[in-house]
Amino acid sequence: MKIWCVEDDNSIRDIEVYTLSQTGFEAEGFPDGEAFFSAMKSSKPDLVILDVMLPGEDGVEILKHLRSGADTSSIPVIMATAKGMEYDKIKTLDLGADDYLVKPFGMMEMVSRVKAVLRRYKPKGSGNTLTVSGISMNLESRTVEINGVKTELTYKEFEILRLFLSHPGMVFTRERLFSDVWGENYIGETRTVDMHIKTLRQKLGEHGDMIETVRSVGYRLGVKAK
Repeated sequence: MKIWCVEDDNSIRDIEVYTLSQTGFEAEGFPDGEAFFSAMKSSKPDLVILDVMLPGEDGVEILKHLRSGADTSSIPVIMATAKGMEYDKIKTLDLGADDYLVKPFGMMEMVSRVKAVLRRYKPKGSGNTLTVSGISMNLESRTVEINGVKTELTYKEFEILRLFLSHPGMVFTRERLFSDVWGENYIGETRTVDMHIKTLRQKLGEHGDMIETVRSVGYRLGVKAK
């Protein structure tokens, strides 16, 4: 498994790469976004450890680019944030980061989080699609079509819909959706789920009512009667 570390501090980057290499990973380090994206032209990592504070393009902007690219949107990313920068953690998780490390962090903690994220990650197979009624989702290109018309979803909306389409009829509690989509370490409230469900329903148009509210429990995707 290839792990890429984007970190401008040479000493930190070197020890990250060394530790990962010693624990069985193929690791490589980059000092900034320019070097990172240059390397991406010829190869893709299985996971990225990305520092927020970088010269030039910062980690938040790099994460945005990764999540907006068809061939990079599903690469797992662990953000490295400065101690006390709660806003950075929340912002990057909302943008689609899979986990975060708070500096200064131990190398064994880093390895543990890398392994945990990789266990959760399931590669998207080529041409893999999920279709229920008029909703069609392509997992490889991360696109959604409603009655054949492409619909733009945010990263979180896409992940919520993916869970529903993968398990139609299954009831998801708010806590389960919050944990699966935002991650166990996300700091926030489950009412965030309700807000995303509201906007997702709106974007699904006539199919929005397929996302049913199960009182006092959560939500499920029902199949519209013909």
